Amino acid sequence: MNKKLGLMSLTALVLSSMVGAGVFSLPQNMAEVASPAALIIGWIITGVGILFLALSLLLLSRLRPDLDGGIFTYAKEGFGEFIGFCSAWGYWVCAVVANVSYLVIVFAAVSFFTDSPNNIIFGDGNTWQALLGESILLWVVHFLVLRGVQTAASINLMATMAKLIPLGLFIIVALLAFNMDIFTFDFEGIKMGVPIWEQVKNTMLITLWVSELAMMKNPSMAPLLVQLIGNIGEIVIAAGLILSVCGAYLSWTIMAAEVPYIAALHHSFPKQLSKQNHNDAPSSSLWFTNLAVQLSLVLIWLTGSNYNTLLTIASEMILVPYFLVGAFLFKVAIERSSRGLLLIAIPASLYGLWLLYASGVINLLLSVVLYAPGVLIFLYSRKQYKDKQSLNTSEKILLMMVLIGAIPACGYLVFN
Repeated sequence: MNKKLGLMSLTALVLSSMVGAGVFSLPQNMAEVASPAALIIGWIITGVGILFLALSLLLLSRLRPDLDGGIFTYAKEGFGEFIGFCSAWGYWVCAVVANVSYLVIVFAAVSFFTDSPNNIIFGDGNTWQALLGESILLWVVHFLVLRGVQTAASINLMATMAKLIPLGLFIIVALLAFNMDIFTFDFEGIKMGVPIWEQVKNTMLITLWVSELAMMKNPSMAPLLVQLIGNIGEIVIAAGLILSVCGAYLSWTIMAAEVPYIAALHHSFPKQLSKQNHNDAPSSSLWFTNLAVQLSLVLIWLTGSNYNTLLTIASEMILVPYFLVGAFLFKVAIERSSRGLLLIAIPASLYGLWLLYASGVINLLLSVVLYAPGVLIFLYSRKQYKDKQSLNTSEKILLMMVLIGAIPACGYLVFN
């Protein structure tokens, strides 16, 4: 793009994309799957793994500055056209599902103000009223981004500043109310009847205590703060969540639209997605992305799915792109005979493999189903560009495995 974002806007964009809906729902998500001991181990694994992944990205940006099209270009350069496409497709699907989850949870938060046990309006963000509200918000943001990334980034900057207030309040109050006896009660989760290592594995997609928190409604930070400071806590957290999600949704809308746009510039996605409007916004990619979000919202309404389901899907789809970053650095380290690079690449790759294992068979099957439509996009894209080389045997086999594997995967998911 010709128009650049300033340092403050870029910082807010990244912060907003990181601090979205999840942080407001961590208490319930954590309590549902693991004990304090398992969560501590899980956080340590995640912290170390993410550190090595971040170092891998930093090193690759220095070693291969020519690959400036995002993490999918590392997969494409290191492992071929098809795997590069799968990395871009997985990242894009993750972004789409993340945007759907933001829209769903913002109206789940609105339900704190509108719903009662006898009068469900927005519920968990999956009622027809929620679908209507989510669709309106979706297209308002869509046309806002079409006016230019700078306009959206300015609004996101204000939302980012606002979201830090309820989060800061929650941290202070929680520290003041911390009770060691409650924290250490059933510290290893014996009453869960699940081995601690299995609990650790279950935390990987949420990365994250067992008590009455497990039955709380999302955003679970709201009823928790009610217990700490009274009814005003629910208003603070719900309002903070709405501000946070709107800002994060703006950020992820921009990033989600950038993925097909950049991939199209690198001849990995259809050329139609490389078009920009007069405001330098990736208009075609934005329409493509938000139509996918709208379809997903309808499916959420039809199936009654909720935020936790979406969180799992989004987490699963990002695993392959993340693993390929570490794997590409490993390949570079071997080519350069660099022990220093191997010390970063091996832990990053192992962390990626651990995440794929920890996600479980069901989620892996789901990811195969979601990758299968991408194969059709991939084949269509290849027909548009004359510079494409023939796929090698390994790529052809992998492509067929994805298509064929999607059939039993669909059957398993439908009947189970």
